[in-house]
Amino acid sequence: MQVSVIVLAAGQGTRMNSDTPKVLHQVAAAPLLHHAMRASMSLDPERTVVVVGHGAEAVTKAALAENPDAQIVVQAEQLGTGHAVRQALPALEGFAGKVIVLYGDTPFITPETLEKLANSAADVTVLGFHTDSRPQRYGRLVMEGDALLRIVEYKDATEAERAITLINSGVVACDAAVLADLVAGLTNTNAAGEYYLTDIPAAARARGLSATAVTCPEAETLGIDTRASLAEAEAAFQARARAEALENGVTLTAPETVFFALDTHVGRDAIIGPNVMFGPGVTVESGAEIKGFCHLEGCHISRGATVGPFARLRPGAELAEDVHVGNFVEIKNAILDEGVKVGHLTYLGDAHVGEHTNIGAGTVTCNYDGVMKHRTTIGKRAFIGSDTMLVAPVTVGDGALTASGSVITEDVPAEAVAIGRARQVTKPGLATRMFERLRAIKAAKTKGQ
Repeated sequence: MQVSVIVLAAGQGTRMNSDTPKVLHQVAAAPLLHHAMRASMSLDPERTVVVVGHGAEAVTKAALAENPDAQIVVQAEQLGTGHAVRQALPALEGFAGKVIVLYGDTPFITPETLEKLANSAADVTVLGFHTDSRPQRYGRLVMEGDALLRIVEYKDATEAERAITLINSGVVACDAAVLADLVAGLTNTNAAGEYYLTDIPAAARARGLSATAVTCPEAETLGIDTRASLAEAEAAFQARARAEALENGVTLTAPETVFFALDTHVGRDAIIGPNVMFGPGVTVESGAEIKGFCHLEGCHISRGATVGPFARLRPGAELAEDVHVGNFVEIKNAILDEGVKVGHLTYLGDAHVGEHTNIGAGTVTCNYDGVMKHRTTIGKRAFIGSDTMLVAPVTVGDGALTASGSVITEDVPAEAVAIGRARQVTKPGLATRMFERLRAIKAAKTKGQ
């Protein structure tokens, strides 16, 4: 059966006390919205519709960054979940299959749970979870065998209904035609004056259609509506990511101090030291080692490479096999070929370094002229002396050497030595005379006070 997905992402999230739309707050270095959308991609949906409202421009940008094929629908007035789905339905015109309605602030639903929803034979299927720990304000799923009779909100429930431990998550799966029909019939005759998606199971049964519920672990249904729940979600994600890394054969020497991003990929037999932070877009191949206190984002680290401690790899950093990047080194938008060594105290930005080249301490690629960025190219088996300033655009050839303390402003041919520093002048005894004179001046000033 074909599946399409509606992601509701229009709410402001007033309890977050933030100018940022709720779905753009981040867990694991990614907006909450991306978590929900990425989970839905496991179904290979025919269409993905994202309903935006508060902060529509920013939410739209984030949604399209995750899925450029997503269709964006604006809910100008937030009149309830049923109203939001009603706005999305025109984008599904002509689609025949099952529609799953997700929430942009519920980041942890798994592909396995979505498969259960997609494969349900009922006309309407609601996702529920059993709990005895959640606050009691959540809606209950009233079941009769496998049949879902209705969803009852806590404030409207009888004492017997409040004792039910099967809780509504809000996620719904429904045939597209049935969903359109049921949503069209929703009314807003309630205290809030809103159209609730939770009314459709009872409406389905009133029309002789089937309704049921499938369940998932409570942790998958965690919705984010406060800063406290955002922190809880971050902790839950990191605990799960660390456990998965260990299970997959990654060594974490201090697991509780390592923080992963949503899209971090670390290969088997990699070693991750303490206090390593992964930003978005990082791949670490098998057998690489990331030592303590490194910050990585947007980079690729190949087999056998070592990074750190105290190194920073920024977007565009590409480390080939057996590269060594040491302490207090920063790499940005640079390719380091096999066997390159960058030991310490160096910045390489907008550069390409050839295989087995050695970069001395304190080297800087001066890549920015105040307006534009420029590129530095260093050949194979070159030796860049300590404290070399490479003023881009500049090329250093294969096997060339730059003298320590040089400022290199012109291309260096292969196998040449480049010296770009002032000639040293030594004046014997001058230091003693200078210090005596300075001390005399200082003493005179002190006496005059």
